Amino acid sequence: MSFAAALQRLALGACLALLACAAQAQGPGHAAIASPHSEATSAAQRILQQGGNAFDAAVAISATLAVVEPYGSGLGGGGFFLLRESGVTPRYTFLDARERAPASARADMYLKDGKVQPGLSVNGPLAAAIPGLPQALADLASTHGKLPLKDSLAPAIRLANQGFAVDRIYRDRATMRLSALRDDAESARLFLSGNEVPALGTVIRQPELAATLQAMAEQGRDGFYRGPMARRLVEGVRQAGGIWTLDDLAGYRTAWREPLRYPLADQRELISSPPPSAGGVALAQSLAMLQRLPWQSAEPVQRSHYVIEVLRRAYRDRGLLGDPDYVNNPINKLLARQYLTGLADSIDVYQATPSSALPPSPPWREGDHTTHFAVIDGDGNAVSATLSVNLPFGAAFSVPGTGVVLNNEMDDFAADPGGSNSYGLAGSQANAVAAGKRPLSSMSPTFIESPSQFATFGTPGGSRIPSMVLLSVLGFLEGQPVAEWPATPRYHHQYLPDVVEHEPGTFSARQKTELEGRGYRLKDVGRQYGNQQVLYWDKAGGTVEAASDPRGVGRAAIVD
Repeated sequence: MSFAAALQRLALGACLALLACAAQAQGPGHAAIASPHSEATSAAQRILQQGGNAFDAAVAISATLAVVEPYGSGLGGGGFFLLRESGVTPRYTFLDARERAPASARADMYLKDGKVQPGLSVNGPLAAAIPGLPQALADLASTHGKLPLKDSLAPAIRLANQGFAVDRIYRDRATMRLSALRDDAESARLFLSGNEVPALGTVIRQPELAATLQAMAEQGRDGFYRGPMARRLVEGVRQAGGIWTLDDLAGYRTAWREPLRYPLADQRELISSPPPSAGGVALAQSLAMLQRLPWQSAEPVQRSHYVIEVLRRAYRDRGLLGDPDYVNNPINKLLARQYLTGLADSIDVYQATPSSALPPSPPWREGDHTTHFAVIDGDGNAVSATLSVNLPFGAAFSVPGTGVVLNNEMDDFAADPGGSNSYGLAGSQANAVAAGKRPLSSMSPTFIESPSQFATFGTPGGSRIPSMVLLSVLGFLEGQPVAEWPATPRYHHQYLPDVVEHEPGTFSARQKTELEGRGYRLKDVGRQYGNQQVLYWDKAGGTVEAASDPRGVGRAAIVD
């Protein structure tokens, strides 16, 4: 063989090796799914096996969860979708499908005689913002999917007609909202049995919801936001005291935003949710502070001390954020190295910092029953999505003839931005009710990526979402098995109230005594919370793993 031929062969071999490396970098070759319900996981498997990608699978999962988890999400709600488009250099995008306040909404709409009337923003159609999920499903299919929308909606339509069996989670959520469900005849008809919580195994059929999904399958977004369906929705809402209009529905649009991105150690990058989510900022701040603290080498109580203190400081800043289409969010200030270094350095190594010793921040509240899923396909496209109707079964109001239970996301706004707020005006105004505005949220679908690893995180849980995601991320950073990330015992601090909430059994008796000796006030919430779904792609090893929270009834799966 001549020298030139040998050189050519060597060059060809190098090119093939580079191509193999590039192919490996772009995708794992297998798909993985983690969802909170077996039916949703099965729907995604079918779509992937039909040639769909991760974005088509996300449509199928979302629509199926609208059927089997009416307490957590649905066509009457919204959510956040964090997307990864595969490539040697991946592209990340964030689809904001958060609900928007109706055009007639005003800052004092939940006040009477100068006082907040909480029930008005919780139950009934006045509590409902304009839904975003139907638009998001149409957007995902048209901009990122490989299959037509009707194919990805087909599993949910079939399931809505055939019915699904009531499980323990459904019974728990329906019990929590039993009184409100009973107060609405249509919700009681759809979701109760003889005005009581259905027994385990009871089959819930929703032909009206199937018809609504079918209208979307045939007409796309217009099957929900315009025409006969829109007229039915508006008529039902207004007859029951709501303020929706046809223009509100026709004018709804999702927002494509740049994800929040923050560099971490070891070539890792946090890719998470920007405002109107406050969760991504809290995660970035918490991880940045922990990088300055020896949390990995600390014994359990000391580690908990560090985590609680960074959460206290990150949550304090939440009240400064709001819908970026309406307010200027001080993201650069909140994520500035000098600022975060100062926060980390303010942590006493052994004693709790009373929240009263930190600068004040406005109080806030948020419903804690949402849903989350994650999916990655063989090419490396991935979705991490958190969806919500706010409280269990949302506003507990279902529009007759549609099968759609409405959200009560208006309750996530600051209902009284100027009157009874004892901590000042600025932060409350950032999240005050305004026409067309999206309420602030803690929903935090999250990726962490490096040249050798990719992981996704997310969970329902309202204000506790960032703390739950943080604890799982720490498990990932420590190299724990994937199944342990969503299973880790949970604790939480959110600046105010100045208390450490935790699940039963999170701390031993000795650990509780030590933490209390450091100045912490502990509160056992009496139940497990959250329902995290995670994925992991080992790029070097070419393997994917998925795990579903053992607290729920979800299922993880690997798909060839």
